[in-house]
Amino acid sequence: MCGIIGYIGDKEAQPILIQGLKRLEYRGYDSAGIAVIDKGKIDVFKCKGRIANLEEKIKFSKIHGNVGIAHTRWATHGEPSDINAHPHLNQKGNIAVVHNGIIENYLELRKKLAEKGYTFLSETDTEVIPSLIDYYYNGDLKEAVLTALKELKGSFALAIMSKDNPDEIIAVRRDSPLVIGIGKGENFIASDITAVINWTKDVIIIENSEVAVVKKDSLQLMDFDGNLIEREPFEVTWNVGESQKGGYEHFMLKEISEQPKALKDTISPRIDESGNIKLDEFPTNFDNVNKIYVIACGTAYHAGLVGKNLIEKYAKIPVSVDIASEFRYNNPFIDKNTFMIIISQSGETADTLAALRLGRKKGAKILSICNVVGSSIPRESDYCVYTWAGPEIAVASTKAYTTQVAVLAMISLYIGKLRKAISDDEYTKVLNEIKSFPQKAESVLKMESEIESISSYIVNQKDVFYIGRSIDYYVAMEGSLKLKEISYIHSEAIAAGELKHGTLALVEDGIPVIALATQNRLFDKTLSNIKEVKARGGYVIAIAKKGNKEIEKEADVVLYIPEIIDELTAPLSGILLQLLAYYAAKKKGCDIDKPRNLAKSVTVE
Repeated sequence: MCGIIGYIGDKEAQPILIQGLKRLEYRGYDSAGIAVIDKGKIDVFKCKGRIANLEEKIKFSKIHGNVGIAHTRWATHGEPSDINAHPHLNQKGNIAVVHNGIIENYLELRKKLAEKGYTFLSETDTEVIPSLIDYYYNGDLKEAVLTALKELKGSFALAIMSKDNPDEIIAVRRDSPLVIGIGKGENFIASDITAVINWTKDVIIIENSEVAVVKKDSLQLMDFDGNLIEREPFEVTWNVGESQKGGYEHFMLKEISEQPKALKDTISPRIDESGNIKLDEFPTNFDNVNKIYVIACGTAYHAGLVGKNLIEKYAKIPVSVDIASEFRYNNPFIDKNTFMIIISQSGETADTLAALRLGRKKGAKILSICNVVGSSIPRESDYCVYTWAGPEIAVASTKAYTTQVAVLAMISLYIGKLRKAISDDEYTKVLNEIKSFPQKAESVLKMESEIESISSYIVNQKDVFYIGRSIDYYVAMEGSLKLKEISYIHSEAIAAGELKHGTLALVEDGIPVIALATQNRLFDKTLSNIKEVKARGGYVIAIAKKGNKEIEKEADVVLYIPEIIDELTAPLSGILLQLLAYYAAKKKGCDIDKPRNLAKSVTVE
């Protein structure tokens, strides 16, 4: 979950590396560091804390050199500290490494190397890598790396350089993302395209178990056995402005505001001239499928829960939704008649990727829903439907969620039509509602000032509860996650019908309960649960559709979303809850885009 950037060319490396790190800071911000080859030596500067701390540290240092690597860390092995920060050097100081991932057998390697006289300064798993490379180094850095790779177990993306080979950087990937930006007389290595888009739009994705020897005017790609691989770069179609704040105070607010466009960009290209759904990235026959698994983590998991409801209703096929980190350990029943839908914004989520590979091994067909073109999950899937949400930089996911729900809604209709499980009239009715997502999302965004005002009530609370039934419960889970991850207020989502089975004991005078009541068929049931909360002194912030004014008699405050069928309320109430969490966090003075202890893409288990 760390961020890596490397540069080799004719320009000064240091400012490019620092700027690239800033684009990667969402991947981790416990510490940061930079290493540059200058006049036959490797200069290393690193420190605990944000990249701004690193900038301050090097402000008056004379860092020169045209080759360098840098890193921003999300700590796994060893606490955040100057010593544990990357880059890490071997004992002689002639090899530098930055690493994203986990070396699972580092203790074994550390013991082996210590017995051969190597010493270590940090608590990290990474520090064994430059020492292991040094052990095999005889002047050829590439060969030393290839030999060392045979002993490394785990997941890793590496950028490696040696002062004795100053015209090259070695890049390595196993299960952690890494890309190469192709420039003119210069090349770049990075964990993410956003880090290099300022200098080039021509990118090569390093695939799993591949090594790249990167020089300023050439690139050699090979597998772990040294067999050469040919691959053409592709051109990135979005621009640098899409990965910048554009005048917004936070990336999260910008990305919330971009949801009408993201929804339109995701839905419109998948409607054909006759007004039907076209999914070129989808199987045309579903006759033999008897079960669907939806696998995801965090926000994507919450989108998957909504998708389950939609697929079961419109396609009439049973769906199980599993958290990816639990899925493999629960002995899932998978065979050739199983269809798996894998959801991931980044396409690199480690647990989700592992679940995908298990499914493939057992013969299931895999469809992925992803936002990052060329990432691991789409590449390893049989089919992929991309969400065209654009870059999402804030750690708390927003537009990825709404576009994932939109894609799942379209998939549910598409499968329903393939299976002849939905009538033409219902298909047309639901599709028209899906097409209305962008416009209705705009309507929700116009409530921003009202939502900001309501957020004042929850800012100083220690606990907040969210309740809802059916799809409202799934959205409540996502709303609760948003609040806790960016405001650090403890929150919990409860299926409203379960209140009497324990949670009602925690409701007391003034405690905020955010009650979602957007399901017309369940409105009276939820209204009854709101009454239970009010009878115990709870302060109810209700969310309902326009027209359901009856709720005003029970709730303290009501926020209304536009009219839409019950099954498709999630994107609209989801946006509303994103804004509520955002303003609560802002009023608390939290670091909204980079919440503590979290990172954007979880690339380690």
